[in-house]
Amino acid sequence: MKKITLLLVVLLSYITNAQVTLRVTSIPNNTPVGANIYLIGSINAWDQTSTQYLLQPDGLGARQVIIPEGTGTVNYKFTRGGSWSTVEGNASGGYLPDRSFTFTGSPQTINLTIQSWEDISGSGSSSTAAANVQILNNAFFIPQLNRYRKVWIYLPPDYYTTTKTYPVLYMEDGQNLFDIATSFSGEWQIDETLNTLHTQGNYGAIVVGIDNGGGERLNEYSPWVNATYGGGQGDLYMQFVGETLKPYIDSNFRTKPQSQYNALIGSSMGALISTYGAVKYPNLFSKVGVFSPAFWFVRTQLNNYITSTTNDVSNLRLYFVCGQNEDVDMVPDMTTVKNNLISKGVSNSNTFTKVDNYGTHTESYWRGEFSAAYLWLFQNETLNVSTIDAPKIEVFQMNSNQIYCSGLQHDLDVDIYSIHGQRIASVQLKNGNNDIDISLSNGIYILKCEEFSAKFVK
Repeated sequence: MKKITLLLVVLLSYITNAQVTLRVTSIPNNTPVGANIYLIGSINAWDQTSTQYLLQPDGLGARQVIIPEGTGTVNYKFTRGGSWSTVEGNASGGYLPDRSFTFTGSPQTINLTIQSWEDISGSGSSSTAAANVQILNNAFFIPQLNRYRKVWIYLPPDYYTTTKTYPVLYMEDGQNLFDIATSFSGEWQIDETLNTLHTQGNYGAIVVGIDNGGGERLNEYSPWVNATYGGGQGDLYMQFVGETLKPYIDSNFRTKPQSQYNALIGSSMGALISTYGAVKYPNLFSKVGVFSPAFWFVRTQLNNYITSTTNDVSNLRLYFVCGQNEDVDMVPDMTTVKNNLISKGVSNSNTFTKVDNYGTHTESYWRGEFSAAYLWLFQNETLNVSTIDAPKIEVFQMNSNQIYCSGLQHDLDVDIYSIHGQRIASVQLKNGNNDIDISLSNGIYILKCEEFSAKFVK
């Protein structure tokens, strides 16, 4: 009996030693204080609140979960629990493919880092946004989805000193484009890149950055549902971009509204929705920047949509770029989408594919590739036109009954208002001296028209 007991002890010791320890040595700085972190995966039916797989402090500053020895391969992720919106993300805050490990029959300790949470942006750093970047609206209403979203806008350095009209880039994941303070793990530096190109003679472009929806990101960036991760709101989201946001931008800024001057640009899931948007609205957007696309998410539905569309996509121009080792399916998926678009009329010369051995699924990689993509997308458009400086209009009061004007392009009808805002009379002004032949009491008056307003003292 003693021999059998000894054998059981030895066997139990062997099983214990063969366990897998997953040890998380670093979590994002913006992780909520006191947050629990769970392992979810094939080993527990992806249960997001399974206390058996709650990570525990290891006494050395890390958190860990110990998994008894089993067989086969386990796919898994980390989450703060409660919903898929709290799942871990990649270095840029976007989708992170499943992690995995394989039971070997030997003890394993695997040290890991959680890079970001998909539902939380911001790094706590000081703002790096350039002076010509502004928040267009902290809560731009999306009527198609009945929710609100922050929208950024970058205006070229010469926007206020010329009367130029500009191409427009509509870019996804707006919090990662301009400002390290709102990004997950670095930013694209779109503003710095375009400002530098402007000093080198580039015509310039307006950039509209649309923040992702955090927990709604996967839903909004896919028109179809992925059974595991969600999706299905992408068509409504693109209706917002094409039918609500673009008309607003074209009405309020000096844009070139034609499709050949408008681009959709995104990375990962943002590249998926940008590609879909161009096929849905080729009459609005004919340029597409496709960075490390997550076509795998709904590859069958996307390719069926492309091959069955009746929209004329023949004028689309697409720049594809990714790293060859980002995902085993990324390059084949990208090639399939490109070939299907060519079969629908896109010319081969209007597609460009760049696969880098150094490419990673990160903001830093996409930042380095943006300039080349932007220049290639617009290289065939006539943008280097002469610009017209805004005319300088000067108005001087010569005496109590005379106004001098210069710089007027034509005679102007001008309204005269009292200091209290009451309209008193109208006069016509021309270049040179203008006599004010109307009876006015002594006081201060405002001359106002579409071209200017000026103070007049009687």
